[in-house]
Amino acid sequence: MRPLVVNTFLTLDGVMQAPGGPEEDPIGGFAHGGWSVPYWDDAMAESMGEVMTPPFDLLLGRKTYEIFAAHWPHTDEPGAAELNAATKYVASRTLDAVEWENSVLLEGDVPEAVAELKRGDGPEIQVHGSADLLQTLLRHDLVDRFRLLVFPVVLGSGKRLFGDGAIPRGLRMVETATSSTGVVMSIYEPAGDVEVGTFALETPTAAEVERRERAMAETDSQRSDP
Repeated sequence: MRPLVVNTFLTLDGVMQAPGGPEEDPIGGFAHGGWSVPYWDDAMAESMGEVMTPPFDLLLGRKTYEIFAAHWPHTDEPGAAELNAATKYVASRTLDAVEWENSVLLEGDVPEAVAELKRGDGPEIQVHGSADLLQTLLRHDLVDRFRLLVFPVVLGSGKRLFGDGAIPRGLRMVETATSSTGVVMSIYEPAGDVEVGTFALETPTAAEVERRERAMAETDSQRSDP
């Protein structure tokens, strides 16, 4: 079984849309494309270099595949050789063919196809970008590790990594570091079901009992409101 690893740039409010430039993904009128660029430093470059050093395959959604295929075969920037050489599995309902070298179009049900890839032999499977595909992977509990670079910026809108339908999960931090520009670079792995607790008094006060009753009544009202 080989791991599926999500590599994602995120804002503090969880937005992952178009970190690399205004033209990357303007869907929905997104006006903040390129938000990650001013924060780049040597520590981040080193971190991304470590991600690209071991052998890896890529799993990409259609939009990210098209962004990558229009860029990486035409440059000698760091990472280009590794990305061009990697096997790239593309999940798309609209593409009939994929032209970038070493690319394979996934067929049939995407969760089943990805689960089959994970059961096979080979290096880790990395997901870069691919916000829409990630929602499918999260709903089907197919992610084994998150490499998250969280930037000190809030955008208020845009595609988010954890959207509606993500399975509630606890996470365990494997390692973390911070760049000179305040970007927190962390690796997390799933750690089972969400654990809960309470800081409430063992015997609630009269005010607390009243507050709970009021909150329950408000909740019931919301459920019955069409």
